[in-house]
Amino acid sequence: MAYTTIDDPSEYFTTLLYTGNATDNRNLTNDGNSDLQPDFIWLKERTGTSSHQLVDSTRGSSFAVMSDSNAVEDEDANRVQAFQTNGFQVGTASTVNQNTITNLAFQWKVNGGTTSTTHSNGATNKVDDNVLQVNTTAGIAIVTYTGVEDDNGNSPIFVHNLGGVAEFVLVKNRSQNDNWAVLHKDISASGGTKSLILNNNAAASTDPDPFDGNAGASNGVYVKGQPSAVHEVNADGESYVAYCFRSIQGYSKIGSYTGNGSTNGAFVYTGFKPAWILFRRFDAANNWYVMDNKRNPSNPLTEAIGPDRNNAEIGAAVVGAAYNVDLVSNGFKFRTVEQSHNGNGSSYIYMAFAEHPFVSSKGAPVTAR
Repeated sequence: MAYTTIDDPSEYFTTLLYTGNATDNRNLTNDGNSDLQPDFIWLKERTGTSSHQLVDSTRGSSFAVMSDSNAVEDEDANRVQAFQTNGFQVGTASTVNQNTITNLAFQWKVNGGTTSTTHSNGATNKVDDNVLQVNTTAGIAIVTYTGVEDDNGNSPIFVHNLGGVAEFVLVKNRSQNDNWAVLHKDISASGGTKSLILNNNAAASTDPDPFDGNAGASNGVYVKGQPSAVHEVNADGESYVAYCFRSIQGYSKIGSYTGNGSTNGAFVYTGFKPAWILFRRFDAANNWYVMDNKRNPSNPLTEAIGPDRNNAEIGAAVVGAAYNVDLVSNGFKFRTVEQSHNGNGSSYIYMAFAEHPFVSSKGAPVTAR
């Protein structure tokens, strides 16, 4: 049985839906029993076309990187103004609080903004200014670092201290217009590590190899060094942010699945009832998708947003049943033949967070939706 150490996942992850009103110093409070002070917030207009805004308490609330763009870090004090005990405060920025526009905010708790600086735990080759904020209970770390040259051809490491190998990592150059680099544990290749790009739909590739085929350190991630450093993850003197995740039984799951091309589609076992799923096909060009239980409180899920594009939400009114997904007590199941979700024989990766564990720490099972 899938026992867990986290009986209430909403203490560490939640989704908030709200409608913009263009007022300053607006406090947004999380629903229900979550009582979650976020450290990482992913905001997106549902009915508008502003870019996704990713902010965190390590860099400070006024700084954002955009998942659908290679643009440098953007500063706007009127976007997210503060992280609060059960939500956050926004200003008048049109990207997050435009009047009458509906929005969503995915929120993760890390460590209340408290960071530490590491010297890569004694590693010989290391990045500079390795600052981390980590929550090992929830399997998440926010890391900032400065790229370094290594003329000896070694790959420096940035440390996350998750207590195990990071299974899903998003890295963005804050200083230059570079693509996001994405590491996922299930897209490794012999002689190198395949990676993806968050801000476009390209298939997984070893060219370039930003993580240098050796990303599985127990406490950190290796990034490509000299003489052919990959600018997206390690340019000398440039600033980076990395969001790192590992699976926590009953709370989060990072994995892969193979589609079957049927409306009685692929079932993905997670060990919990999902609240949120991110997925994409990786063996061919295809978009990223996020679906959640707040926009669709009952099955099937039909509303999706694309992290790699600034489009308004894709919903049932546009695509009918083409994107249907069911959330069940121990995973999720596709009800579509869409290549983006469930193509026959096609390969996909995912990351999911729980609404409820399948079995609580006391051994009590939960029910399906």
